[in-house]
Amino acid sequence: MGEFWPVPDVLAYLSGAWRAERVVRNLASGDEGRFLGTVEFGPLEDGEGLLQRESGDFTWRGVTRPAERTLRFLRDQEGTADVRFADGRFFHGLDLRSGRHVADHPCSADLYQGEFTVRDEDHWRVVWRVRGPAKDLELVTDHTRADGA
Repeated sequence: MGEFWPVPDVLAYLSGAWRAERVVRNLASGDEGRFLGTVEFGPLEDGEGLLQRESGDFTWRGVTRPAERTLRFLRDQEGTADVRFADGRFFHGLDLRSGRHVADHPCSADLYQGEFTVRDEDHWRVVWRVRGPAKDLELVTDHTRADGA
């Protein structure tokens, strides 16, 4: 089957609770931070997608703070999704039918390049590479399905 695990329906796969561990590296300075938390994918009110709620603690330069974010995953075509920010702006598409997806998101002067890979039914990874005039970052997030999900 190869290195990636195909996902015929991204919303069905993501639905439920996940543990998230993220390493954030500033490639210019060498600084490294960590996020530990949970990601809940629950149904949107209209039933046409999922609401992602991520919450946990982010440690950067020895200081730990609470961190959270919300995204909307809207049903697209044949098992794929459009990912949108909480305010409805488009972020990127997501097609995991091959078990892997690459996405770009221009943000002002920065470019976010993401790679999504599915290892098996309980593990997936996102790697974002962020480049811009003042940014040179790599964010690697490993997701593990929470017990009982």
